[in-house]
Amino acid sequence: MRDTVDPEFAAYVDARQGRWLRAAYLVYGELERAEEQLLHAFTRLSLRWGKVDDPDAFVLGHLYDAAMSRWSRSVKAFEDEEDAVKVALAALTPQQRAVLVLLHLEELTEFEVAEVLKMSSSAVHATGMTSLSRFRLELGTPDWRDVTGREPR
Repeated sequence: MRDTVDPEFAAYVDARQGRWLRAAYLVYGELERAEEQLLHAFTRLSLRWGKVDDPDAFVLGHLYDAAMSRWSRSVKAFEDEEDAVKVALAALTPQQRAVLVLLHLEELTEFEVAEVLKMSSSAVHATGMTSLSRFRLELGTPDWRDVTGREPR
Protein backbone atom coordinates (compact mmCIF):
# COMPACT_ATOMS: atom_id res chain seq x y z
CA MET A 1 0.00 0.00 0.00
CA ARG A 2 1.28 3.45 -0.85
CA ASP A 3 1.89 5.90 1.98
CA THR A 4 1.38 8.98 -0.16
CA VAL A 5 -1.12 10.02 -2.77
CA ASP A 6 0.07 10.75 -6.27
CA PRO A 7 -0.12 14.55 -6.67
CA GLU A 8 -1.57 14.21 -10.18
CA PHE A 9 -4.33 11.94 -8.89
CA ALA A 10 -5.08 14.33 -6.02
CA ALA A 11 -5.31 17.25 -8.46
CA TYR A 12 -7.58 15.19 -10.71
CA VAL A 13 -9.95 14.40 -7.82
CA ASP A 14 -9.94 18.03 -6.61
CA ALA A 15 -10.78 19.29 -10.08
CA ARG A 16 -13.72 16.96 -10.67
CA GLN A 17 -15.29 15.95 -7.38
CA GLY A 18 -17.65 18.94 -6.96
CA ARG A 19 -19.11 18.74 -10.44
CA TRP A 20 -19.52 14.97 -10.38
CA LEU A 21 -20.98 14.96 -6.88
CA ARG A 22 -23.67 17.41 -8.01
CA ALA A 23 -24.47 15.26 -11.04
CA ALA A 24 -24.46 12.04 -8.99
CA TYR A 25 -26.79 13.62 -6.45
CA LEU A 26 -29.29 14.41 -9.21
CA VAL A 27 -29.12 10.83 -10.47
CA TYR A 28 -29.21 9.04 -7.10
CA GLY A 29 -31.54 11.48 -5.37
CA GLU A 30 -29.71 11.12 -2.09
CA LEU A 31 -26.54 12.98 -1.13
CA GLU A 32 -25.08 10.23 1.06
CA ARG A 33 -25.46 7.63 -1.66
CA ALA A 34 -23.99 9.97 -4.28
CA GLU A 35 -20.97 10.64 -2.05
CA GLU A 36 -20.53 6.93 -1.40
CA GLN A 37 -20.65 6.04 -5.09
CA LEU A 38 -18.26 8.84 -6.08
CA LEU A 39 -15.81 7.79 -3.36
CA HIS A 40 -16.05 4.21 -4.60
CA ALA A 41 -15.38 5.30 -8.19
CA PHE A 42 -12.36 7.42 -7.17
CA THR A 43 -11.04 4.57 -5.03
CA ARG A 44 -11.27 2.17 -7.96
CA LEU A 45 -9.47 4.72 -10.13
CA SER A 46 -6.71 5.21 -7.55
CA LEU A 47 -5.88 1.51 -7.80
CA ARG A 48 -5.48 1.79 -11.57
CA TRP A 49 -4.10 5.34 -11.79
CA GLY A 50 -1.55 5.57 -14.57
CA LYS A 51 -2.95 2.49 -16.33
CA VAL A 52 -6.30 3.96 -17.39
CA ASP A 53 -6.41 5.70 -20.77
CA ASP A 54 -9.43 7.88 -19.98
CA PRO A 55 -9.90 8.50 -16.24
CA ASP A 56 -13.11 10.49 -16.84
CA ALA A 57 -14.79 7.59 -18.65
CA PHE A 58 -13.53 5.17 -16.01
CA VAL A 59 -14.97 7.19 -13.11
CA LEU A 60 -18.24 7.99 -14.87
CA GLY A 61 -18.70 4.34 -15.79
CA HIS A 62 -18.28 3.23 -12.18
CA LEU A 63 -20.28 6.15 -10.82
CA TYR A 64 -23.35 5.45 -12.95
CA ASP A 65 -23.06 1.67 -12.99
CA ALA A 66 -24.71 1.44 -9.56
CA ALA A 67 -27.46 3.84 -10.65
CA MET A 68 -28.41 1.48 -13.43
CA SER A 69 -28.61 -1.61 -11.21
CA ARG A 70 -31.84 -3.41 -10.36
CA TRP A 71 -31.40 -2.50 -6.69
CA SER A 72 -31.28 1.20 -7.52
CA ARG A 73 -34.69 1.03 -9.18
CA SER A 74 -36.27 0.14 -5.83
CA VAL A 75 -34.77 3.13 -3.98
CA LYS A 76 -36.99 6.21 -3.85
CA ALA A 77 -35.15 9.33 -5.02
CA PHE A 78 -35.61 12.75 -3.42
CA GLU A 79 -37.95 11.59 -0.65
CA ASP A 80 -39.71 14.38 1.23
CA GLU A 81 -38.58 17.03 -1.24
CA GLU A 82 -40.69 20.00 -2.20
CA ASP A 83 -38.36 21.53 -4.81
CA ALA A 84 -40.18 21.23 -8.16
CA VAL A 85 -37.05 20.17 -10.07
CA LYS A 86 -36.23 17.41 -7.58
CA VAL A 87 -39.84 16.22 -7.56
CA ALA A 88 -39.77 16.10 -11.37
CA LEU A 89 -36.49 14.17 -11.31
CA ALA A 90 -37.92 11.73 -8.77
CA ALA A 91 -40.70 10.88 -11.25
CA LEU A 92 -38.08 9.56 -13.69
CA THR A 93 -36.49 6.13 -13.59
CA PRO A 94 -32.80 5.98 -12.54
CA GLN A 95 -31.88 5.31 -16.17
CA GLN A 96 -33.87 8.33 -17.36
CA ARG A 97 -32.27 10.54 -14.68
CA ALA A 98 -28.79 9.31 -15.63
CA VAL A 99 -29.33 9.97 -19.33
CA LEU A 100 -30.89 13.39 -18.66
CA VAL A 101 -28.08 14.47 -16.34
CA LEU A 102 -25.30 13.22 -18.60
CA LEU A 103 -26.80 14.80 -21.71
CA HIS A 104 -27.93 18.12 -20.31
CA LEU A 105 -25.83 18.83 -17.20
CA GLU A 106 -22.60 17.09 -18.13
CA GLU A 107 -23.15 17.99 -21.82
CA LEU A 108 -21.92 14.65 -23.11
CA THR A 109 -22.84 13.50 -26.60
CA GLU A 110 -25.24 10.61 -27.08
CA PHE A 111 -22.28 8.44 -28.09
CA GLU A 112 -20.37 9.34 -24.90
CA VAL A 113 -23.44 8.65 -22.75
CA ALA A 114 -23.89 5.31 -24.52
CA GLU A 115 -20.31 4.39 -23.64
CA VAL A 116 -20.65 5.45 -20.00
CA LEU A 117 -24.00 3.70 -19.45
CA LYS A 118 -23.24 0.70 -21.67
CA MET A 119 -26.27 1.36 -23.88
CA SER A 120 -26.65 1.75 -27.61
CA SER A 121 -26.65 5.32 -28.91
CA SER A 122 -30.17 4.83 -30.27
CA ALA A 123 -31.34 3.74 -26.78
CA VAL A 124 -29.69 6.84 -25.30
CA HIS A 125 -31.44 9.00 -27.88
CA ALA A 126 -34.85 7.46 -27.22
CA THR A 127 -34.37 7.55 -23.43
CA GLY A 128 -33.17 11.14 -23.62
CA MET A 129 -36.22 12.23 -25.57
CA THR A 130 -38.60 10.36 -23.28
CA SER A 131 -36.96 11.57 -20.08
CA LEU A 132 -36.86 15.20 -21.20
CA SER A 133 -40.51 15.06 -22.22
CA ARG A 134 -41.54 13.45 -18.93
CA PHE A 135 -39.37 15.88 -16.95
CA ARG A 136 -41.05 18.84 -18.66
CA LEU A 137 -44.47 17.32 -18.07
CA GLU A 138 -43.72 16.84 -14.36
CA LEU A 139 -42.58 20.46 -14.13
CA GLY A 140 -45.74 21.62 -15.83
CA THR A 141 -43.71 23.15 -18.65
CA PRO A 142 -45.42 23.15 -22.03
CA ASP A 143 -44.00 21.30 -24.95
CA TRP A 144 -41.36 23.40 -26.70
CA ARG A 145 -43.54 23.49 -29.81
CA ASP A 146 -46.26 25.26 -27.77
CA VAL A 147 -44.08 28.16 -26.61
CA THR A 148 -46.00 30.69 -28.69
CA GLY A 149 -49.22 29.81 -26.93
CA ARG A 150 -51.05 29.74 -30.27
CA GLU A 151 -53.36 26.97 -31.33
CA PRO A 152 -52.10 24.87 -34.26
CA ARG A 153 -53.82 25.59 -37.56
